[in-house]
Amino acid sequence: MSLSGPEALRSLDEALRDIRREEDEIARRLAHSAELVTKFKETESELLRQLAEVRLDPATQAELSGRLSQAETRARDMLSKHGAELGSAEGELKELDRQIAALAKERAEQLEAAGKAQAELKALADKVAVEAVKDPEYAEKRRAAEQLAQVAEESIRKTGQAEQDREEKGKPYRDDPLFMYLWERGYGTRNYRENNLIQYLDSLIAGMVGFPEARVNFAMLNEIPLRLREHADRQQQIAAAAAEAVERLEKAAVDAAGGRATREALEKAQARIAAIDEEMVGAEDKRDERAREHRELAQGSDPAFSSAVNGLAEALGREDIQTLLGQARATQTAQDDTIVKQIDEARQRALEEDADSRDQKARLKTLAARRRELEDIQYEFKKQGFDNPRSSFGEDKLVGDLLNDFLRGGISAADYWGQWRRSQNWQGGGAKAQQPQNSPWGGNSGGFSWPDSSFGGGTSGGGRRTGSGGGFGGGWGRLPTGGGGFGGGGSSGGGGFSRPRTGSSGNRTGGGFKTGGGF
Repeated sequence: MSLSGPEALRSLDEALRDIRREEDEIARRLAHSAELVTKFKETESELLRQLAEVRLDPATQAELSGRLSQAETRARDMLSKHGAELGSAEGELKELDRQIAALAKERAEQLEAAGKAQAELKALADKVAVEAVKDPEYAEKRRAAEQLAQVAEESIRKTGQAEQDREEKGKPYRDDPLFMYLWERGYGTRNYRENNLIQYLDSLIAGMVGFPEARVNFAMLNEIPLRLREHADRQQQIAAAAAEAVERLEKAAVDAAGGRATREALEKAQARIAAIDEEMVGAEDKRDERAREHRELAQGSDPAFSSAVNGLAEALGREDIQTLLGQARATQTAQDDTIVKQIDEARQRALEEDADSRDQKARLKTLAARRRELEDIQYEFKKQGFDNPRSSFGEDKLVGDLLNDFLRGGISAADYWGQWRRSQNWQGGGAKAQQPQNSPWGGNSGGFSWPDSSFGGGTSGGGRRTGSGGGFGGGWGRLPTGGGGFGGGGSSGGGGFSRPRTGSSGNRTGGGFKTGGGF
């Protein structure tokens, strides 16, 4: 059974909600566990006072009781304060969850509105296209734009090949420590500055490794990709300008046919979706930071709380108390035996809670990592426009078994995202519909080509994508693009993720899925 784009996005949203809910539940369990351990120690303290009353003289008994009471009181006060801080943190998380859910709901509504407007514009474009393709100006501009886009795409391909060659063919050079020693010193260039002795020794090394010839080859391996990248960037800019000229004509034709209001409604929905995606990133990152703080509180990482609990534990572990317990164990009296047994039970329960907490802490750490990775995937999903109603996925296991495998750590985030990319198709065009090669204007052009990536998050990466193919959803047929096609950032090669991230997990402002920029 296949999944539509909106259905798939809803499944990712639900998975994230489930992870956040489990994170919160585990944090609450950890907080409760820390509270229980403290209470077990308080119980142990009270039992030790009872034992002291039986076995110690009044002066020693008073000194021990006072010391334990002081540690107990401090721990109890900190536990009360700790509980209030946890309650406040949980309240903040709930409010952020509400904000994220509201944004997701509004986004779905805007996406639905954009889909309806897009469908209306497609129907109108089909009618207008029949006559518009007869316009010599449009035909010439589109033909030029297609050719320039193909040139840009070929430039990107050559750049990618050169960069791959740099990595593969340059490896033997980089792995040679003597060669790299001379290279990093600038040997053989005007930047090389060493005394006569070092120059003499370096010349011996250069002769031994064949440095002069190798340096030229290695320099070319590094220089060629840079020059090709500059050329590709220029070609993309030229192609983008040509695509925008075509876009202006297409918009004018649609507006003249009465589609302006619908087009503007779609553009408004698109803009709001892009804004929501930015707000969502901010809310998720803020929640991530609050979740980290909540997690640290729940784990008892607060210095003041830890100090109070550790102080009670140290008071209970003092040598005189251990001696008292040892003497009680060595004598056979019913009263001593009962108290000692209760102390042992309290200690055992505290140990069991500590052991369970260690497992829960490990699980919480894993969940936090998986949640951030799934947020990255969700961001790429929207950035690529895969939530478009025309987008579909042939593998329903993506939100079933494969999702579970990812959450358990059976597959990496990059592998899981790769599964999404490979499964994705476009209605009426298959996987390659993101790069239509024909004009949409009918006649011999191959008919109407409907891409579309221009709504549903296509601009969530920030800013307007170059050559986005029209503000009303690219309904005039996407020009072939040089940057990996759909969504403006895709590359089948995978890599990192481009979601900007700040806060507890660091700062990542760009990166992955690069194909050399561009459309």
